[in-house]
Amino acid sequence: MKNVVVVGSQWGDEGKGKIVDWLSSEADVVVRFQGGHNAGHTLVIDKKIFKLRLLPSGIVRKGKISILGNGVVIDPWALLKEIEEIKKQGVEVTPENFMISESASLILPFHQEMDEIREDAAGKEKIGTTRRGIGPCYEDKVGRRSIRVMDLRSESNLDSRLENVLLHHNAIRKGLNNKIYEKDKLKKELLKIAPSILKFAQPVWLKLDKFNNERKKILFEGAQGILLDVDHGTYPYVTSSNTVPAMAATGSGSGPNKIDYILGITKAYTTRVGSGPFPTELNDDIGESLGKRGKEFGTVTARKRRCGWFDGVLVRQTIKISGINGIALTKLDVLDELEEIKMCIGYELNGKKIDYLPAASQDQFNIKPIYKTFPGWKSQTQGIRNLKDLPDKAKRYIHALEDFIEARISSISTSPERDDTILVEDPFNN
Repeated sequence: MKNVVVVGSQWGDEGKGKIVDWLSSEADVVVRFQGGHNAGHTLVIDKKIFKLRLLPSGIVRKGKISILGNGVVIDPWALLKEIEEIKKQGVEVTPENFMISESASLILPFHQEMDEIREDAAGKEKIGTTRRGIGPCYEDKVGRRSIRVMDLRSESNLDSRLENVLLHHNAIRKGLNNKIYEKDKLKKELLKIAPSILKFAQPVWLKLDKFNNERKKILFEGAQGILLDVDHGTYPYVTSSNTVPAMAATGSGSGPNKIDYILGITKAYTTRVGSGPFPTELNDDIGESLGKRGKEFGTVTARKRRCGWFDGVLVRQTIKISGINGIALTKLDVLDELEEIKMCIGYELNGKKIDYLPAASQDQFNIKPIYKTFPGWKSQTQGIRNLKDLPDKAKRYIHALEDFIEARISSISTSPERDDTILVEDPFNN
């Protein structure tokens, strides 16, 4: 038995959906441990496309148990809508194969409104959130005023909790010249959907303890990427939760001693959605080409992703912060047509060379990348499933990348298809 955590080692959108689906065929349980419906995972199974936002990737596979942990923030209406959508694609979602932590906090309509109000008011300083209410919900959680799944069980308790949270939000809304939010209508709407949510509610920590004792294989599925971590990312241009692997323990109620292997999903180049520093960004024809070949548009928002060269400094840093054991390298085939390929191996800041990302936002915007250049292989890698079949120049790029980031490459993805994967090391059985 082995439990595996899967996280993105960059700014998200590394191709976690495919890798998690590939691993979930071996896992018994798949757990989401942070984020909300701002996370988009696209799965391609037998040429059938599934686009998930909140549901764990294991939900599309029969015989698997999928869980939303206490570290996830849940928009109950978005969740119910996603369940109905995926049911239409022939996927069963029942209390037997899907569970929600009773301790998870709920994203409510005023959270989304607050997200929009603040982003619009920020102007050029906006973070570039998905405007789904994720951040304001996490703020309420830390402020000890959030509505949690368990609060839906009692009308009187729900009334009291809503009174408390709206006292805070309405004071801010008044200050920003927005209408106050009425409690009674929202309470009525929540009580209406409460049975549909509560039938999935469980003490997830207790269930995970049971699954561990039964020696089930558990896959912990992260959202976004480590560079968006609220502590270790490019702050303040980050998400509102911890995206590092350690959050798998905190966000599920399973101890860190239950984690056996950490897999970092890493794109063969770099992308970013929204605002914030991006040292290797390419605002030229090569950047456009990477975006087109890689189909770099967000699953949730359809926003165009910014593209750039692989930043080895950043990935090496996230590996050391996170304790990543192995890397799943994705989208290698997107580089097939390039004459030359560059990798960032250092930065220059104020005339000095540095080998890490500085913490200050101003410095992050001002650093200049130092590149090492590799010849392109100018041949097709798409669909290759054996390491020896890769072009020699592609192998040299992969080995140089592996040496620089100081982590083993455990697999290489050569197309969105699940089976187009070169397996070097199986995280569940290495």
